[in-house]
Amino acid sequence: MTPTRVRFAPSPTGQLHVGNVRTALFNWFVARRHGGTFVLRIEDTDRERSTRAFEQAMVEDLRWLGLTWDEGPDAGGPFAPYRQSERTPRYEAAAADLRARGLAYYCFCSPAQLDAEREAALAEGRPPRYSGRCRAIDPVEADRRVRTGTPAALRFAVPAGDRDLTFHDVVRGPVTVNTSIIGDFVIVRSGGSPNYNFAVVIDDADMQVSMVIRGEDHISNTPRQLLIYEALGRPVPVFAHLSLVLGADHAPLSKRHGVTSVSEFRARGYLPEALVNYLALLRWSPGDEEEIVPIDEMVRRFDLASVSRSPAVFDFDKLAWMNRQYMKQVPVARIARDAAPYFVERGFVRDPTEAAIEYLASLLPMAVGSVDTLEDIVERVAFVFAWDADAAHALVGAEPEGTRVVEAFATAIGEIGPLTDRERFRAAVAHARAATGLKGRALLHPLRVVLTGAESGPELDIAVPAIEHGAALDPAAGVAVVSSCLRRLRLVAS
Repeated sequence: MTPTRVRFAPSPTGQLHVGNVRTALFNWFVARRHGGTFVLRIEDTDRERSTRAFEQAMVEDLRWLGLTWDEGPDAGGPFAPYRQSERTPRYEAAAADLRARGLAYYCFCSPAQLDAEREAALAEGRPPRYSGRCRAIDPVEADRRVRTGTPAALRFAVPAGDRDLTFHDVVRGPVTVNTSIIGDFVIVRSGGSPNYNFAVVIDDADMQVSMVIRGEDHISNTPRQLLIYEALGRPVPVFAHLSLVLGADHAPLSKRHGVTSVSEFRARGYLPEALVNYLALLRWSPGDEEEIVPIDEMVRRFDLASVSRSPAVFDFDKLAWMNRQYMKQVPVARIARDAAPYFVERGFVRDPTEAAIEYLASLLPMAVGSVDTLEDIVERVAFVFAWDADAAHALVGAEPEGTRVVEAFATAIGEIGPLTDRERFRAAVAHARAATGLKGRALLHPLRVVLTGAESGPELDIAVPAIEHGAALDPAAGVAVVSSCLRRLRLVAS
């Protein structure tokens, strides 16, 4: 059996869209499950919009997601080069071969002529296909015009007569298109760059791609590509067209729906495991109604034939829930390290030293399980670093027994010492209870608002030791200076 060869071929004209990532992921699953080859090819023939910066960003996003490739621009391989912009001689040779065999011809029609043809066809209720007027030009005359500088595109000569082109789509089943609606199509633009349908066939044939997995928006391209495969005498790969990823309004997912690129999700603090897991479940199920599935297990279970052809609606809330589940599972040291840049951005950490990372890890029990992203962790524990004495004073003043509680608790700390663990905190609470005769909310709520500056938040027996440990850190640890509990109490009391 021929080893499976699949490819992911993005255009570096913008950030990597999550819809494209799902396509890359399904290709990667197929290659890894069947011991095949995953090829990364860069389709950068759009000279005006393609940039190496976008290409590098895409590569970094794919690596962050854990999707590695066996052949590509950086990895090399037996069918290099893997950038279309570096394969121009190959396209030129294939185009010259088709023209020499009478399977392609120069077209000198202006855009205005083509627009007029299209409008006339639509007005008469006919498919807007090219009339083929330049097909009758003698090849010698066509060569002369090109040599003298007349702009010309190269069109593929669709064989005469109505003919059904049928291909079996792994996801959608048999698909049939009649050549009568196609018309002679451009394979090389007048500027010399290859058209998508031409370049992709040359590349896939040369790179021996045996299965093409891509979005359903390419279904209309497939009949044209079948004709080119036939003209070149190259084997046709298996096709699988995935449904598009839609927004809640069932329109294609775009910027107006919110975050759509990998880099944006990454910047918001989503974990790669969660994003991969979520995208994999867009119209594919691993069975047993499971939702949290490790990537190696997804590879083992993946079956392209079980992918649904129904549209996939992107649910941001579901992704947030899944990210929360993964944040609970991964080691706290990694969460702390990944979250550190957000603390640096807020000014809470000056330098993410090992001591700073260790301290951040100690704060995670107050956040993980109650927030959805790494970015959210910062806000959850911000009271440790940023404390507003005036706001705390106002909140305490609104409590009937607030002042008495603050004074009693300050006295308790003076006797017990810094509240560096739960036992010390509970001992101080007991002391304040005995001194004031208060208990429950009447005692604990004033303590919360004065120590955290907020009316709700993590359990105090976790929050208070975190404040104390932060205040005791050596400045060399790289953590911004924070106030101790006693200092906060005294500032409010004063």
